[in-house]
Formats: sequence, structure tokens, C-alpha cells
Amino acid sequence: MSQGLTYTLNTGAVMPALGLGTFESNNDSDKVAVKTAVKVALETGYRMIDVAYCYGNQKQVGEGLEEVFDSNLVKREDLFICGKLWNTFHRKELVQTGLDLTLEELGVDYLDLFIMHWPVAFQPGPDNYPQDANGEWLIDNVDYIETWLAMEKLLETGKVKAIGVSNFNIPKLERLLKAAHITPAVNQCELHPYLAQNELIRYCEERGIHMMAYSPLGGPKSPRTLDDPLIKVIADKHKRPLAQVMTSWAIQRGTSVIPKSANPERVKANFVHFELPQEDIDALNELGKKHHRRHCDSFDMWGVVTFDDDPKDSGH
Repeated sequence: MSQGLTYTLNTGAVMPALGLGTFESNNDSDKVAVKTAVKVALETGYRMIDVAYCYGNQKQVGEGLEEVFDSNLVKREDLFICGKLWNTFHRKELVQTGLDLTLEELGVDYLDLFIMHWPVAFQPGPDNYPQDANGEWLIDNVDYIETWLAMEKLLETGKVKAIGVSNFNIPKLERLLKAAHITPAVNQCELHPYLAQNELIRYCEERGIHMMAYSPLGGPKSPRTLDDPLIKVIADKHKRPLAQVMTSWAIQRGTSVIPKSANPERVKANFVHFELPQEDIDALNELGKKHHRRHCDSFDMWGVVTFDDDPKDSGH
């Protein structure tokens, strides 16, 4: 089980190795399901929840947390909650607002970790994904350095215990670190066998930045990582679900993972990890050399190049 397995951040805070992701649980039925998923997760033993303002379900996550707190199953201080600053709050005068809205929706007084969701700014307003009349994305001319320096000041409020980034590659991290007074505690990125990002992991480790893996099971684009024959062979050999193979590989690499699901049985199954023999680790590592599959790309979504060191982005 993953219960008890933790990492220590550069702040000294202890973070669980495995948490519940809540991405794409945002339609009406999923919003009900995510509340249940939070309760099931905490009953199962999860102690980390990953949320984001743009997911549109933080209120339901908060309702699940409230019921669990009321039942005395866990206390707020027993949990590690990671929230994200959305793209519409990148202006320095809006960073505090972005945090406060998340706290209000969750019904908590502080976050253990608050990360910049993307190094991309949208024009502020009520729409999380603003577009003009022609369908063009309304990108705001705000440097992520400005946003980060404003996030550093949040630590003085006591409303966040640590700050970090997400979707930052090495060039963007190098530029950030030259201007930052505080090193990010975490860089949350898409990581799975088809996008191993070994160089980025090494870079972050050398600078005391913990790597957290989102989409550790890959994504829906073909070819799907979960459909890889090698992963099935390893899963069959150990009589384990495919997802457990992939999260176990991720944890053995030294990254934390936040597999998402609103299905109670999958939530329970995803909490289990086991130790893979080195031969399986090596075989899974080889997949990253043969495949390069990024499922979450700002260029595909908004026409903004974020991963400018990515081989497949070289023509953008």
C-alpha cells in the first residue's frame, strides 16, 4: 500500500507519495461523483488531494472534505491539499484573489501547496477560457516571473505552506530560478512511460524541486500508454491492474503521483502500489526512448508554445 510512503519537500514539509487527482470530474454527474470519490479516497487511506480552480469541482471536493471532517475520520492537519493558480489570475494584483477563491470553494483555511498551473496567462474575467468573437484565445501579456514573485508573498499570509509550479520545462525553470527569491517546492508535470522526462527529473532533483506526476496513466490520445503490450505483460506477470504498474513505476522513480478517478473502485485500486523488480523498471524506462506522447499541450489547446524544448514542438 502507499499509505505511509512520503517525500520531504525543500520546505521541510512531508508530502504523501500518492494522492487523488480530480481533473475532468466537472460535469453534473461527475461533480456528484467527485464528492463521493473524495470520501472514499480518505476512507481508503489517501492523505493527499490535488485540485484546481479551472476543474470546476472544488465546491464538491470541499463538500466531501467537510463530511469527512465532521465524521472525525481525519482532521485538516492530517491532509496535504494541493491547489493551483489559474491562468486568469496571473496579474500580480489578482494572485491573492486566485488563492482566496480556491480556499473559499474548498472550505479550508490554508493549502499545503499552491502551484502556478501553467506559465501561460489569460486575460482576467469571469470566463476561465476567454476567447474573442472570432474564437481567438485572449492571452494576457503577463510574465510568469511577475506571477511567481507575487506568489512568494502568499507565504507571508499563512494561507499557503509551500508554492510550486506546473508544466515548467528546463528553460522556463532556469529563467524562473534566476529571478526567484524562493525555489519552487514542486514542479507538477505530465509524466508516464511514454513521457518519462528523465532530464527534467534530474534537473529538478539537483535543485531540490520535487517532481509530481499528473496523468501518470497517460491519456486518451492514441497510442494510449495503457494499451502498450509491455505494460500488459508486466501487469499479468504480477497479477496487478495496469494502473498499479504505472503508478508503482512512477513512485520508484522518486516522483509522487495523482491518478484521477471518480469511480470508487478505481479510487481504491489506485491507492495500491508494489515494488517492481529492476528488470521491469528498466523495460518501462525503455518505452520512453521509443515513444514520445504528450497528452496535455498548451499549443494544442490554446496555440501557445510552452514546451519549446519538446521535440514534437520544434516546428511551432
